[in-house]
Formats: sequence, structure tokens, C-alpha cells
Amino acid sequence: MADIETRKTVSHPRDSAPDRAQKGVPYPVRLTAAWTWRAIIIAVGIAGVLWLMGIFKTIVVPVLVAVLLTVLLRPVSHFFHRKLKFPNTLAAAVTVLGLIAVVAGLLALAGREIITGFGQLWGKAQAGFEEMLRWLADGPFQVSDSDLDHYLDQITETLGNNSSTIVSGAMSATVTIGHVLAGTLIALFCLFFFVLEGDRIWRWCVRVFPKSGQERIHQAALRGWITLRGYARMQIIVAAVDGIGIGLGAALLGVPLAIPLGILVFVGSFIPIVGAVLTGAVAVLVALVDQGPVVALIMLGVVLAVQQIEGHVLQPFLMGRAVSLHPVAVLLAVAAGTLAAGIIGALFAVPLVALLNTVFRYLFGTDPFPELAPDDPTVPVEEGA
Repeated sequence: MADIETRKTVSHPRDSAPDRAQKGVPYPVRLTAAWTWRAIIIAVGIAGVLWLMGIFKTIVVPVLVAVLLTVLLRPVSHFFHRKLKFPNTLAAAVTVLGLIAVVAGLLALAGREIITGFGQLWGKAQAGFEEMLRWLADGPFQVSDSDLDHYLDQITETLGNNSSTIVSGAMSATVTIGHVLAGTLIALFCLFFFVLEGDRIWRWCVRVFPKSGQERIHQAALRGWITLRGYARMQIIVAAVDGIGIGLGAALLGVPLAIPLGILVFVGSFIPIVGAVLTGAVAVLVALVDQGPVVALIMLGVVLAVQQIEGHVLQPFLMGRAVSLHPVAVLLAVAAGTLAAGIIGALFAVPLVALLNTVFRYLFGTDPFPELAPDDPTVPVEEGA
């Protein structure tokens, strides 16, 4: 009986003051609060990373471009090194120089077409502008010549009043061009060394982490790299179909600048969903200026047909298998990337989300590539990589 009285007077360790206070709060509220502060910390961390990337974008963007290009060029360098017996340094140099030659050739081809076709297109644009002015004067709006002159004078006066803004914009454009040139040099420099000794650079990065988790981090990154490679290959196929389809349609319709338009669509298609639509609209606009509304409508039909083939055949079968992302996830990733970093964000949003999706799936116990599982997971990265 005394023991019972003693146990009643001694409080249980679990009945401390904080625990008694928590008992007054419903469990769903406590659970929601616990998840909320964790989500806030994660959001602040992501915002901090994006803020730092924005500050150092002149360095970050070229490095990301170099990583994406390395995904495509490493097999080419391995072919030169292993099949043709090139020294490793020479194989990397030939691979990077070959990429530069291809890009320079495309730019030269597009530049020549622009120079030869821009004069004709400019004349057609002037004629179209004059036709629009006549339609405004004789059509339902009945805009007189004096009203048109008044509007033109207002535009001229507005440009004159904002000359300082225009000059500052031109200076900003000059600075941007300088950043692009610097970024190009950084990207090419990083690309050469990533192709040459990317394995050694990655092993050094892995050794920064605690040794107990190095192999797991390495395996997760390996699967992410495979996903990134699949994305890059499939995106090139999709972009080539868009560029060739729209460029060929423009050439068959007699629209000038067909080759530059095809190259523009090819480059724009690397921004999923949005890029090909905007560049296709440019092709329709050029057709409207040069050939009139009938040919422009036919060009619009060509653009829509190519988009339907991409959206209903290529994207679900090729891109879906490559990155294992739902189209809704792709759309939201592009929208979020655009809001966060503009065109650059839209360009890198989908490969980044695909990479993180694969890495997190592996880390949380769902291996997307079980055939890559090492026979002995305890082998250090230095020996197993």
C-alpha cells in the first residue's frame, strides 16, 4: 500500500512541463507546425542558393553549360581515345575544337542567309507598313494623314525625351555582351577540363563529404548523370525535329531566311514547351511580312503540325522515358525557372528537376537504375569509380 502511495506522488519522467503543455495542443496542429518550420527552413535555403547563383551568374551559368555539353561530348572523347588511340589530352582538345567548328559553321551559314535575305525582307516590311498606313486612312478607322503625322511626332518626341534611358540601355547591352564573351571563355575552359579529367574532378568533390556517405553520394550522382545524358540526347532529337520541320516548311513555301529560322527554332526548342512556340511565331511573322496572310496561315499550320508531333509523339515517348517527369512537372519547372531566372532559368529548369528527381529517388530507397548497383557497396570511390 505504501508503494502505491509513493508511485502516486512521484511524477513520471514523461510528464515533464513541456510534455504537459504539448498535451493541450492537438496532434494535427503539432504535426503541421513541425512540418511548417522545416518547410520554411528549406525554402530559405533554396532562396539563399538562388540568390548566390544570381550574384555569381557570370560564373555559374557557364559552368552549368559546360556540364550539359560534357554530358554529350564525353562519349565522343572516349571514342577518339579508346578506338582511335588518341592521347587523352588530344582527344579532349579535338572534341572541343570540333564543337567550336560546328557552332561557327552554323553561325556562318545563318549569317550569310541573313545578309542575303534581310534586304529583301526589309523592303517587304516597308511595303507592308505603307499598306497598313493606307488601310488605316481608307479603312474603317478613317485615320487622316494629319493624325498619322501627329502620332509619329509624338513617338519622335517620346524617344527624344527618353534618350538618356536609351543610352543607358545601350550601355547595359554592351556590358551584357562583355559578360557573354567572358562566360563563353569560362564555359570553353571548363568544358575542356571536364571532358579531359571529369572523373578525377568528381572524385575530389566526393571526398569532401564524410567517408561513410561517399559511396552513396557517388552512386546517386552517377544515376543523375545518366538521367542528364538521356535528357540532353532526347532534347537534341526534339530540337532537330522542330528546326528541320519548320525550316523545311518555310523553304517549301518560299519564305526567306528559312535556314536562320530553322536554326533559331532548333536553339529555342531547348527551352521546353515555350521555346519552340515563340520561335515558330517568328517564322509565321516573317511569312506574313514576305508572302502575305495566306502563306502565313499555311506556315502557322506547319508550325502547329510540328508542335503536335513533338507534343504527342516525341515528348511522351522519348523525353518521358529519358527524365521520368510528367508533362505537368515539366511545365511547372519551366514556369518556376522563368520566374526565378528568366530565359536562363527556363533553359536549366527541366534538366535540374530531372537530376534532382533521380538523385532523391535513389537516396530515399527507389533505385531507378538497379543494374548499376555495385557488387560491393563498401568499395571506396577512389577504387570503384
